[in-house]
Amino acid sequence: MYQMKRSATLALITIICGAYLLQMLDPTIQTNLALISDPVHGYGVSSGEWYRLFSVALTHGGLTHLAFNMFSLLVLGNPIEAAFGKVRFLVIFFVSLLTGSLASIYFSQGLVYSVGASGAIFGLFGALMIVGKRIGANVKEIGIIIGFNFALGFIFGGVDWKAHLGGLAGGAATTFILLRITRL
Repeated sequence: MYQMKRSATLALITIICGAYLLQMLDPTIQTNLALISDPVHGYGVSSGEWYRLFSVALTHGGLTHLAFNMFSLLVLGNPIEAAFGKVRFLVIFFVSLLTGSLASIYFSQGLVYSVGASGAIFGLFGALMIVGKRIGANVKEIGIIIGFNFALGFIFGGVDWKAHLGGLAGGAATTFILLRITRL
């Protein structure tokens, strides 16, 4: 019998899509998981709900947003997971998610309301920029894709570019450190 390889990338996609389905049934779930920080009223992360720094990845602003993020996670996650292994891939993903969320809060003035896994996705872009040549990826094309995605965020508006930038930096830095302490 054929046995399917267990992939952390596929597991993340399944969990995130499952959470989105639950939000379709009960929209209040998104409000309870989104990255919210309201220092004026003391709500969200400002009131100690630190889980929101990570649970934001379980929320999305519609099927198109979910589809783009999950496609990107699949395309970026598989080669990074293959290069680093499951555990180090997950470290890159979650550190990127955290740095993206922290950048979103730190560089925003006042109220923050953000949804999606884009900070972590941009962290995977950053990881691929660092490790790209070693695994045969075209780093120049990756740079163009990153620039294009940043531009789209400014063109369409409503995109948390601060989370993207924080995730990109976090993913690149984490990958750089992992390459220094482990052999690839």
